[in-house]
Amino acid sequence: MRIGLISDTHGFLDPKVFDYFKEVDQIWHAGDVGTAALIEELGAFKPTLGVYGNIDGQDVRQLFPEDQMFMCEGVKVYMTHIGGKPPRYNPRVRGLINKHLPQLFICGHSHILTVMHDPKRPGTLFMNPGAAGRHGFHKERTLLRFTLELGKPKDLEVIKLGSRAQRV
Repeated sequence: MRIGLISDTHGFLDPKVFDYFKEVDQIWHAGDVGTAALIEELGAFKPTLGVYGNIDGQDVRQLFPEDQMFMCEGVKVYMTHIGGKPPRYNPRVRGLINKHLPQLFICGHSHILTVMHDPKRPGTLFMNPGAAGRHGFHKERTLLRFTLELGKPKDLEVIKLGSRAQRV
């Protein structure tokens, strides 16, 4: 299963996302979507899962929950928007991670692209795709693309969309 991971669009969807995600099976959005219309546009393109973020209004919150916990290709996935970073997770999230022991923990919010193994939880991979939108302090807009196969993530790619200030 090929996954396209995006976060922190804040209502802006770069048209290049459709090129980069044309070969994925699903798109996962880690919150701060901005508008329900953006989710509908992604969902018309590929099956889309996601969570709402702190800037999202009721339109997005009606489409996505705060937390998603699911199995995909033998990988237990937990996705939320505000999660912190290993080993300093948000207190609410820390309890859920300890309870559910995901193999893949995904969040957004920080606008900082990060992929790392959790040093205190062997077997947990942390992913934050950075920010794909124009709002925030990040300098570069980023996405992640990867495969889940036989219970493991593999073939991870970092995709750089360009400068936050760059107009499409």
